[in-house]
Amino acid sequence: MRRFGLFSLLILGVVATAPAAESVPQRLGQTVSDFSLKDFRGKTHTLEEYKSSPLVVIAVLGTECPLAKQYAVKLQKLADAYADRGVTFLGVDANRQDSLAEIAAFARTNSLSLPILKDLNQDLVENLQALRTPEVFLLDSQRVVRYRGRVDDQFAVGGRTRPAPTREDLKSAIDELLAGNPVSVPETTAIGCLIGRSRPPKPDATVTYSNQIARILQKNCVECHRPGEIAPFSLTEYQEVAGWAEMIVEVTQSHQMPPWHASPEFGHFVNERRMSAEELDLLQQWVAAGVPEGNPADLPPPKTYTEGWQLPRQPDHIVWMSETPYQVPAEGTVRYQYFTADSGLTEDKWLTSAEVIPGNREVVHHVIVFMTTDGKVQDSERQMVTAFVPGLRITPFPKGMAKKIPAGSKFIFQMHYTPNGVACEDRTQIGLVFADPAEVTHEVRTATTINRRFKIEPQLDNQSFQSQVVTAPADLTLLSMSPHMHLRGKSFRYELTLPDGTQETLLDVPHYDFNWQTAYRLAEPRIIPRGSKLKTYSSYDNSPNNLANPDPSKTVRWGDQSWDEMHLGYFDIAIPKGSENVADQEIAKKIIIMFDKNKDGQLARDEVDPVQRPIFDKIDANQDGIVTEEELVPRIPELRKLFPM
Repeated sequence: MRRFGLFSLLILGVVATAPAAESVPQRLGQTVSDFSLKDFRGKTHTLEEYKSSPLVVIAVLGTECPLAKQYAVKLQKLADAYADRGVTFLGVDANRQDSLAEIAAFARTNSLSLPILKDLNQDLVENLQALRTPEVFLLDSQRVVRYRGRVDDQFAVGGRTRPAPTREDLKSAIDELLAGNPVSVPETTAIGCLIGRSRPPKPDATVTYSNQIARILQKNCVECHRPGEIAPFSLTEYQEVAGWAEMIVEVTQSHQMPPWHASPEFGHFVNERRMSAEELDLLQQWVAAGVPEGNPADLPPPKTYTEGWQLPRQPDHIVWMSETPYQVPAEGTVRYQYFTADSGLTEDKWLTSAEVIPGNREVVHHVIVFMTTDGKVQDSERQMVTAFVPGLRITPFPKGMAKKIPAGSKFIFQMHYTPNGVACEDRTQIGLVFADPAEVTHEVRTATTINRRFKIEPQLDNQSFQSQVVTAPADLTLLSMSPHMHLRGKSFRYELTLPDGTQETLLDVPHYDFNWQTAYRLAEPRIIPRGSKLKTYSSYDNSPNNLANPDPSKTVRWGDQSWDEMHLGYFDIAIPKGSENVADQEIAKKIIIMFDKNKDGQLARDEVDPVQRPIFDKIDANQDGIVTEEELVPRIPELRKLFPM
């Protein structure tokens, strides 16, 4: 057993595949009539004007759908690749919520030169029977639809992405038609966001945006879905919400949103995100009634937030990850980047709240900030300060509780970047809110359960492992739990065994999602009695059925990179301020008792296993071949790792 140790491509889960019950309209083999639409610059385009093109690709896009953003870049590359063969690519935006200015910004940001037309009346997408963005239609020389569906299979729901596509559906269809052959796979299921359609509202509707819906969204969604926050679009105004209405119903009914992965069977959490059955029903009624706005006088007063932060007030101190921005490439896989920054603190501080603000949310998948006094970056050996992951809510520690940041500390930023097709840069920062030292009664520490010795076999699902047991050296107060695995992680569970043998599940996450790594904060801090034993259990899916799996053929072991795996069960505990020295003395006594073969109350060098003697020699301050309790106490961090207790 171990004693308590010292401690996302932002593609949100708002995109979905077509549900099993959703019938995909049949448009294959039918001719697309001529149309006349203007692009965002005001230039009119007709299908007839491209009559010399052997093939025309119509790509239905949206400015805010995460997958549409990713695939727009791919579509531009395809357009460039096939330009000399006369293939025409046209983008079409029919979303009621997307303005011409937003389309222009979308094209500029993603370096798109292909025309993007505004289907203002949604006639073209109705004719095509398009459902989602992105969705592509390939027309032959007679303008008959010969392929419809996805661009390829690389990107999927909720940030699940393959390193490269296994099938490039649109490209294959183009090549086959240009070669005079029929399309071998003429239809695939489009994955993405539902088109924001215009519906006539019912005049007698009792459920309106201004009355009920705005309140539901304000309670459950607006914290992230507001300008400057992590969500890809805002839900603070009627016109925007109306365009996303059907998508909101789809992802809330499937419980993709709000993002919450803990089983309701175990534990109560202050940051729990669950819509009630009544709220879900009201959303459905509103959409069925044509998303009526209602009387704006009925709107709730807007919530107020700290400008630019979730923190309770403006930060007392800010630390940047580096002096200059990190250059994120347009494509490829970026290994975890580590940046060491001086905290700039000249005296000890007590941290009550902290928040990481990415410099570029489009490419920062997640950030973990560690605190160190020696500059080393080993994650499991450093105190975690805080993290940034999609959807993380910043909750201050309970009153009287804070983390100690020693003077001269350095912060290590572990950065996970996911290129999105556009070269860009990032400079991330952390904001710190300090407590009055006189008001701090308990020190908060982040501890962890861990398993570094697992071996995940290739091609298999449901491979289960467990951590080493950790034992509470004294009565502790448990504040929160944060499971951490990578792309093959499937489930995670915290199990507590009390001194009397009673077993209890503290947290069960049956459907772990690497893109939504939540800190589950207990509604009421839990006392963990001295001698209690904590263990965590994990399972992994290394099969081809896991769309996020980087490579099902690989045997996977512990490693920092997302294509490796981890089993870490972080948890925050609180101990009375100043009690850590007492606990260290108690641990030192127990270590001596455990290994003191001649029972003389101290450790001789020959009583220690030869493998452990290099550490013994470091602890033996006077080099007399004997380690006393006084020499042990200041080196407890090393001994916690060396001697299982």
